[in-house]
Amino acid sequence: MADAKENINDAVEDAKSHAKSVVDEVREKAKSVASDARETVKSEVDARAGAARSAAAGEVNNVAAALRRAAEESRDGSAQERTFGQIANSLADVSETIGNKDLGTVVNDASSFARRHPLTFLAGAALAGFALSRFVKSSENDGEYGTAYGRDTDPDDIVGRG
Repeated sequence: MADAKENINDAVEDAKSHAKSVVDEVREKAKSVASDARETVKSEVDARAGAARSAAAGEVNNVAAALRRAAEESRDGSAQERTFGQIANSLADVSETIGNKDLGTVVNDASSFARRHPLTFLAGAALAGFALSRFVKSSENDGEYGTAYGRDTDPDDIVGRG
């Protein structure tokens, strides 16, 4: 009977030891899977952030180009021409920075600049909006019966005719 009890105790200890090793193995496997998943998500986020960064840099470049066009359309030597030109150059630098830094750093830098120089930031945003609206207005599709500076009237649209 003592041998049977000892055999049962040995079997229980072997089962416990085996269960512990299985649990440890499962735990290690779970850590490995979690690490792989974390790396996959991180690389996907980095790829999407890179695409967003490129898109943001492109948009800033578009605004800079619009400001340059607005500066070219302004009177030579005017304050408006100089201001638009300076802002366009600054935005070109910002665009390059956006392309080279991660998005979080760019947002933090912009927020920090806005806190340090709120009037400059607001003036730049207003001028950028003005330039963008001029760009959009000058880029409008002429349409079938119009020009960029005025609309011709389709004779069939005149009331009382047709």
